[in-house]
Amino acid sequence: MPETPAETTTRLRPVRTRRPARVVAAAACLVLGLGLIGGAVTGSWLTGGADAEAAAPTGYAEARGLWHSAPVDTLFPPKIKGDGAGPGGADRVWTRVAVAPDSGCAKALDPLLLKALQPVGCLRLLRATYSDATTSSVTTVGMIFTEADAPAMKALRARFTNEVLTDRTDLMPRTYPAEGTVAAGFGDRQRASWTVSVLTDVPVVVYAVSGFADGRTVADPQPASRATTAGATNAPAEAGLGHEAEGIAEQVERGLRRTARPATEPPR
Repeated sequence: MPETPAETTTRLRPVRTRRPARVVAAAACLVLGLGLIGGAVTGSWLTGGADAEAAAPTGYAEARGLWHSAPVDTLFPPKIKGDGAGPGGADRVWTRVAVAPDSGCAKALDPLLLKALQPVGCLRLLRATYSDATTSSVTTVGMIFTEADAPAMKALRARFTNEVLTDRTDLMPRTYPAEGTVAAGFGDRQRASWTVSVLTDVPVVVYAVSGFADGRTVADPQPASRATTAGATNAPAEAGLGHEAEGIAEQVERGLRRTARPATEPPR
């Protein structure tokens, strides 16, 4: 409805002196409120919001960067000691024979394992191969640094646990054979036992796969969870290859956690 002359006159009528102060105060409050809202929105954009902060533990991004910031001898020590890591609680010592150049995952993992890891992405893959003290067995250990946040890593770990994916032969990791070393003949057909561990405190998947150093093929590879079972009589179990894969993976995993701890621990 059009305004009447009375309404127009009323709006243009001079106001008392105290009202400008109220207007100024109201404007100041409005500016302050907008500033606070804008700051909150900007902070949400920069941090990803409260949900993102809760999803990413302290130092998660820093731990993800260890693939290029940590020395190779820290991630893959020249020698690894596994106290009680062998069959019957025997001690083990493994010597590093080769370190692979860092790479992507496409050519280094079987397609089905690559597909299973797709939800967390592959930022970078690091690999090294070790031999035991008698040079009768060889083991490739790998660390897949993922692009995922903590909830995605937890979801992947839950899937591997619930669906027992670690025990599936078609999800067995590949080896890293290095020419001129005892592991030169360590290929896909020589894989005997393996383990895969999805970590949740750091965005990394650790795996290890073992076999005989003489290049013999293995017709019935066994996951480490079965090859380390008391009374198991298959070839990988009797040769202790499940203990080799599990022992080296555990030691490398522990070393990774020690290296990542300064970044992932909250300040005290």
